[in-house]
Amino acid sequence: MAASPAARRRKVRRRADMSLLGGIRPPIAALSALLLTLAGITALGLGKADQDLVPKAVLTSQQHFAEDGAVALRASIDESVTDLNRTAGLFSASEPVSPDAVLDKIGSVYQKWTGTAVLEIKSGKLLAARGENVPVTAVDTSKLREKDGLSPRMVRLQNGETRLLSFALLSWEGRPQQLLIASNSLRFPGIALGQFRAIAVVDTEGRVLSSDGIPEPEQVLTDLQRDGVKRSNKQLKSFAKTAAHKAAQHPLKSKEPGSGGFLGVSGSLYGTEFQGDRAVAGYATLVGPEPGESTVATSLGLTVVAMVEVAEDPTRSAGPLFGLLAAGALLVIGALAVALLLGTVQRPLIRLFLESRRLTRGDVTRPVNVPSHGEAARIGHALERVRRQLLGESAQSTATEGPRRAGRFGSRGLIAVCAVLLLAWSAPMLLLLNRADSTVVVPEQMVNDQRERTETLTDRVRRALNEGHADLVSVAALIGDRTSPDDMRKVLERTRTEHLRYESLYVMSADGKVITSAGETPRQEAGKLPAEKLLGLVNGSGKEPVIAGQAEIPGRDGARLVGEFRIDFINSLLKRPGLGQVRVVDDERQIIAGNTGYRAFEKLTDERLDSFVAGSNQKVGLSARAGGVLYRDSGDGVQLAAAAPFVGGGAAKSLGWTVVSWQPASGLAIPEYSLQNRTVLAGLLGITAAAACLGWLHIVVVRPLRELARQSEALADGDRRTVLYPRHHDEVGAVIRSLELLRQQLQEQRKRDGAPAAATAGRN
Repeated sequence: MAASPAARRRKVRRRADMSLLGGIRPPIAALSALLLTLAGITALGLGKADQDLVPKAVLTSQQHFAEDGAVALRASIDESVTDLNRTAGLFSASEPVSPDAVLDKIGSVYQKWTGTAVLEIKSGKLLAARGENVPVTAVDTSKLREKDGLSPRMVRLQNGETRLLSFALLSWEGRPQQLLIASNSLRFPGIALGQFRAIAVVDTEGRVLSSDGIPEPEQVLTDLQRDGVKRSNKQLKSFAKTAAHKAAQHPLKSKEPGSGGFLGVSGSLYGTEFQGDRAVAGYATLVGPEPGESTVATSLGLTVVAMVEVAEDPTRSAGPLFGLLAAGALLVIGALAVALLLGTVQRPLIRLFLESRRLTRGDVTRPVNVPSHGEAARIGHALERVRRQLLGESAQSTATEGPRRAGRFGSRGLIAVCAVLLLAWSAPMLLLLNRADSTVVVPEQMVNDQRERTETLTDRVRRALNEGHADLVSVAALIGDRTSPDDMRKVLERTRTEHLRYESLYVMSADGKVITSAGETPRQEAGKLPAEKLLGLVNGSGKEPVIAGQAEIPGRDGARLVGEFRIDFINSLLKRPGLGQVRVVDDERQIIAGNTGYRAFEKLTDERLDSFVAGSNQKVGLSARAGGVLYRDSGDGVQLAAAAPFVGGGAAKSLGWTVVSWQPASGLAIPEYSLQNRTVLAGLLGITAAAACLGWLHIVVVRPLRELARQSEALADGDRRTVLYPRHHDEVGAVIRSLELLRQQLQEQRKRDGAPAAATAGRN
C-alpha cells in the first residue's frame, strides 16, 4: 500500500530533523560554545582581583591550630578523668589506706592536677588535701547518687579563674564512703604558641574561661604595650563570642560537602586591622576521637579559639589584565579555528549536498561547482564526471579530462591545523604561564605554624608515652606483693581496656619469666629492656617497632610490670590535617612511626630533611627548640618543613626521638599557587574542548567523507554494481543517497543503450 503524501512529508521532515543531531554543524557549534564559555571563565577566574590581603592558607592554618588545641584539651581531660577513676578503683580493690596515703601516692605518680582532696560523703568533712585549695564547698554530696552525679563540672573561683573538678569514689567494706576530688585548670598541655599568638577556652555563652599568650596589662612596661594588650584582649573576646555562636551549629552543616577532616565544628575568623596587622583566628569544638562518640570532655560544651596577628601584604591584590589578555587571545584563536572549519569543511560539504541533489532532480545542464581542495574537491570532480556520463559520455573519456584527484591536503590536515591553533593557546597555559615555584611568596606565618604545630605534636606524643609509663608505675605500686596472679591478671585486663595504648601488659619476674599477662603474646625483645631504662625501643629492625615501658613492682624481688605500646596508637596521634607527611624518628634518625605509609627503621629519603633533623637533635641541651625551614628547589618545588625533638620531663625524654613534618607549598591556598592552578585548569579545559569537538568532527564527518570520496570516484570510474547506502542521516549521508540515485540512473541509461553486461563487469 503506497504511503500518503502527508506520510511522505513527515518522513522527509523526520530525516531533516535527524540531520540536525549529527553531521558537521553540531561539533563546530559545540566548539564555538565551549570556547566562548572558556573565554568567560578565563576572564573571570584569572582576571578576578584577589582582595584578601591575608592568604586563605593562613586562615586555614589557624583553623588547624585550633583543632590541635581542641584535640589536646579533650585528650587531657578524658585522660585525667580515666586516671582518677582507675586509681580510685585500684585503691578500693586493695586494703584500706588513709586519705593522706591516697593523695601522697597520687601526687608521686601524677603531676597533672593543681589540687586534690578526699571528702567524707556522709558528713561532708574534708579528710585530706594536697596542692591548691580545692573548692569543696561547690560540691553537693547529697546529689552524688543522682544520675551524672560524679560527672566533672566547672567551678568559677572568686578571682575569676575556672577550675574543672573531677570525682571518683573510694569504697572499703566497713568504712564510710569517701569522695576523691581532683582540681585542674583549663590550660592546654604542651601547646607551642610562638610569638604574637593567643589561645583560649570558651564556654557556650562565649565567655573566656582561660587563655594563654596574652599577658595581663599590669605586667607590661609601656603605655603603648598596655594599649596593645587591651586591644588583643578585646579582639579575643570578640572572637570568643563569634566562635561560641558558630559552634552551636551541626558539624555536618559547618563544613563544605565532602571536606571531611576534623569531626567537630571548626572554622576561621577574620578580625580587625591595626597598623598593617590583621587579627585572624581559628576555632574548634571539643569532639570525640570517633564519629558519634561522646566523652566526658565533649559534654562540657567547650570551644577552643586560637588568635594571631598577621602582617598584611598590600601587593597581594592581582589585577584583571592577565585574565583579559588570555581570554582575548582565546577568542582570536578560536575565531580563526572556527572560521577555518566553516570555510574549508562545512561550506564545501553543504555545497556538495546541494549539487548532488540538483543532479538527482535531473538538472545536468550546468557543470558542478567543484570545491578547491581536499575530499570535497575529489567528490566534486566525481560528480562532474557522473553528470557528463548522464549526458552520454563514457567513463573513459571523462577520466582523461580534468584532474582526477585534486587537493591532497584533506580534511584531516585542516583539523590538525585547528588542533595546533587551539594547542598554541592551551599548552602555554598548562605548562609555561604562572609557574609559581619561582615567584611565590610563602607567608612567614605558614613557616611558623608548621614549626609550632609540629612542636605541639611532639609534645603530645611525648606526653602520651609519659602517661603510659605513669599508668604502669601506678598499677605496679597498687599490685605490690599482696596480689595473686589471677588478681593481677584482672587488674591488667581492666587497665588495658581503659587505655587502648597498650598492645600487651604482663608481669615479668627478675629472671625474665612471664608470671601473668593480658592482651597479645609478650615479645621476647621486651624482656631484654635494661632495668634502669623506663621506656625504650627494644628492637632495631623488623617490620614493626616494639616500644615498651616498665615499672618495678615493690615487694616482689625485682619483678617488673611491662607494657608494650601499640604502634598504631602512636601513628594515630600524628594524623593531623594541614601538616603534610609526619614521621617520628629515633636518635639514629630511623623512622619509627608516621601518619602515612612508611617502612619501619628506614632513613628519611630526603637528605635535606635528614640533615635538618640531625641539626635539631644537636640543639638539645643548649636551646631545646623546634625548627622550621622553607626549601626552594627546582626539582621538588617549594617545601615547608619542621622538626621538633623530645624535650621536657618524663620517661620519654631519654628516648631522644624527633618528630619531623614536611609538605609542598603548592598544596596551600596561596594566591600564586591558586592562580597557577586556575591557569592549568584553563589549559586543561582548552585541550579537552579541542580534543572532544575535533575528535567528534573527525569521527562523524572526516572519516565518512574520505570513504565517500573513494566511493564517488569508483562510481565515476564505471562501478555500477556497488550499492551505496548512507550510515547516518547527515550531510554526508545525503550526498551518498544522491550518488545512489545517480548510480541507478546510470544503470538504467546503460540498459537503454544496450551496453553488454560483460563489459560493465569487466570494468568493475
